[in-house]
Amino acid sequence: MENNTSANDFKGTIKKLIHDLKPYKFQIFIISIFSIFSVIFTIVGPKVLGNAITELYEGVIKKINGTGGIDFSKLYKILLIILVLYVISFVFNFLKGFIMAKVNQRYIKNLRTKVIKKISKIPSSYFDNSKSGEILSLITNDIDVLNTNLSACATEIISCIVAVLGIFIMMVSINFPLTIIILFILPISILISGIIMKKSEHHFTKRQELMASVNSEVEEILSGHNVIKAFNRTDKTEEEFSDICENEALEVRKSQFLAGIMEPIMTFVSNIGYIVIAILGGINVIKGKMSVGEIQSFITYTKNFTAPISDLAGILGEVGRMIAASERIFTFLSLEEIDDSGSNKLDNVRGDVEFRNVSFGYNNERKVIDNFSICVKKGMKVAIVGQTGSGKTTLVKLLMRFYDVNEGEILIDNVNISNYSRKELRKNFGMVLQDTWLFSGSIKENLRYGNLNASDEEVIIASKKALADDFIKTLPNGYDTVINEELTNLSGGQKQLLTIARAILRNPKILILDEATSSVDTRTESLISKAMDNLMEGRTSFIIAHRLSTIKNADMIIVLKDGSIIESGTHKELIGKNGVYSSMYNSQFEVM
Repeated sequence: MENNTSANDFKGTIKKLIHDLKPYKFQIFIISIFSIFSVIFTIVGPKVLGNAITELYEGVIKKINGTGGIDFSKLYKILLIILVLYVISFVFNFLKGFIMAKVNQRYIKNLRTKVIKKISKIPSSYFDNSKSGEILSLITNDIDVLNTNLSACATEIISCIVAVLGIFIMMVSINFPLTIIILFILPISILISGIIMKKSEHHFTKRQELMASVNSEVEEILSGHNVIKAFNRTDKTEEEFSDICENEALEVRKSQFLAGIMEPIMTFVSNIGYIVIAILGGINVIKGKMSVGEIQSFITYTKNFTAPISDLAGILGEVGRMIAASERIFTFLSLEEIDDSGSNKLDNVRGDVEFRNVSFGYNNERKVIDNFSICVKKGMKVAIVGQTGSGKTTLVKLLMRFYDVNEGEILIDNVNISNYSRKELRKNFGMVLQDTWLFSGSIKENLRYGNLNASDEEVIIASKKALADDFIKTLPNGYDTVINEELTNLSGGQKQLLTIARAILRNPKILILDEATSSVDTRTESLISKAMDNLMEGRTSFIIAHRLSTIKNADMIIVLKDGSIIESGTHKELIGKNGVYSSMYNSQFEVM
């Protein structure tokens, strides 16, 4: 993935996030109301508590002067009111948190689903130019950052703003001049928060990008650990990985330092205001302008006034990280999608395939396929051979519309494949590749991958045709044997036989066999070749092969060079021509 997902458009990303949350606007409205009420009932508490302190103080003075005592009945009522206020505040706060948690998890679930769906809609060229580890980082780390911070930020920002406004109103109701003094502290707090927030945004963005690089490096190390060891590159790999981790750790330290430093700075500023108010308030009490309870309430509000500002400053630090992650996600979701507007149904396929003057290049600089034409009738076995880079695999990608042709057209049963959606087209194809992709699960589940409705009997019949039934029965649990994640409990040949059985069970009209025997020994190759003959029976088949001995029975062999056909014919015809194919065939046996 290209690193063009930094949070350069901070406001734009926030707008996108708000727009993305529109389906939850009613719940968010309720959460906002609950947050407001929770804060209001909490804010009223100190003033009521001040009344209790005044009542207690005046009662003590009366008792000392002999003019009365503490009115415990009135004091208990005040304390009961405080208790009720805090209980109501707790209930609203609990409900707010409960609803927000549900909204948050639903949104994150839908967001992950959008990303996964997007993967199937973006062009194959995107994956050719991106590292899988970076894409994985977006799905995991970036969405996790959003998951962790969204609920906290959404609810706490509202609570902090309401708390600041509410506390300000309560302070004005107690003593306006002292409130003005506190207001001088507010611009200082806002200025400090803004400066730190601006500096931290860059580091949070860089942190997410480097985290993606770390994940990408880990993925490459895990997938290529045998090659790394074989070439004695472990030390160099560890050194390179250490450098990436060091850079990532540096950005983490910087971002966390800037996010963490805001709270102590804000606390220091608030403490200065606290000292000033304590001194001036004490003077007002002595002069009789304020009661003891009022100054106690005001001091509490003074402390609480800067607390939400400090909290808001800390939250804004996390907002920077969240927005950086969000922009990476939204950038991915806004990638151009492939045109899949074909509406024709591809039913009752005969299997006639025609490439008509097809030209294609992965970029504008070089054509991989140049004016390629071939007509394949139903049930024919067509072998495609040529040197590496001649365009063999590209033809397959074009046939299955992983890429669309630049010029010309590809037809199935005389209909241009662009008239079909990719899903409609691919349901008629079966593939057996050199890379035997199987997932962690039972053998039966793997075989049913292309035909979920297949019965157990159909699974066994397909396995027998693929010559896989015998070795499956020897496994500990037969068809219910679980293939481990590393696929180490099966040999290469066994895995290939399973992929052939999977293709047979799918029962496709058109087959693609891409160097399906190139990674096995000659004895296993013979077994796989027999299984492939069973698979190809009655189906139009395209065979890409390096081992030319496996395609001697093909109905047509085409030899490619630079994306163009330089020879075509049967094995016998091409050998008789003593051309490129004959040279390739004979050279393999000379080596052997």
